[in-house]
Amino acid sequence: MVVISDIIVQGVQMLLVLLLAPLLTGYVRKIKARLVRRQGASVFQPYRDLLRLLRKEVVLADNASWLFRVTPYITFAAIWVAAALVPTFATGLLFNWTADLIAIVALLGSARFFLALAGMDVGTSFGGIGSSREVMIAALAEPAMPFVFCLALVAGSTQLSTVSHLLASSYVGLRVSLGMALVALFMVAIAENARIPVDNPATHLELTMVHEAMILEYSGRHLAMIELGAFLKLLLYVSLIACVFFPWQIALYGSGALSYTIGAGAYIFKLALAGFLLALFETATAKMRVFRVPQFLGAAFMLGLLGTLLLFVSRSF
Repeated sequence: MVVISDIIVQGVQMLLVLLLAPLLTGYVRKIKARLVRRQGASVFQPYRDLLRLLRKEVVLADNASWLFRVTPYITFAAIWVAAALVPTFATGLLFNWTADLIAIVALLGSARFFLALAGMDVGTSFGGIGSSREVMIAALAEPAMPFVFCLALVAGSTQLSTVSHLLASSYVGLRVSLGMALVALFMVAIAENARIPVDNPATHLELTMVHEAMILEYSGRHLAMIELGAFLKLLLYVSLIACVFFPWQIALYGSGALSYTIGAGAYIFKLALAGFLLALFETATAKMRVFRVPQFLGAAFMLGLLGTLLLFVSRSF
């Protein structure tokens, strides 16, 4: 009976992230529209877009290989698994023993690898440009990730449940190194999700596209899987920041339905607050040139490195 309840709670978390991911994107778009005094589309518009794409027929290029066909499903599955592993409303769930920071980075890297290959598979100029830019951004963002997770040194583990439980206690407190890691992770999340100022997800200008250029040849259900994967990726980073740096009201394993409900409500509130701050940041920030992205991610790398060094120095005294 205990195993069945654990499976149910874990399944609820997997469905929760899957259902909330399009809503978070629609919410951010709505807030951005209101901030510039426009009406904007409904927050449920991403759901309608996904249903519309699922009903459409898939159009494939004549020279598209098997890799082009399977990439949407591989990327969606990898990102969904990574997003479902991050504790949202409770820690210590059935699959949380696999919720390792290194495993999540590996899953995201695998999805990016296949998507970059698929962008070059058909041989279009836009796909090649988008894939090359995506790999350039990944080569700069991934080295910053290990230093961002200097908080794992504080907890003595890379398990997200352990890190969240320790940072929620009074043992850690406020530290400058954790603040640096938070800013670095935010900068990496902006780049990984192709958000302003690194990229503009609403544009289709060939000189500025990064993520959109790789998926121009996709249509129908294949495009729906890629879009849903992009929604999940944004939710993943928001959940990661909320779980690690703001682990308030996250229920403990076996604490009961009431604690799980409170944790779910707190998680939705964190998503709403993060979505509003993201929309405010993107509205007040202009998109930078592609050649300035290395400087942006280099700053994230240095912040993570300085946070790690500061943590080592504080431990030595």
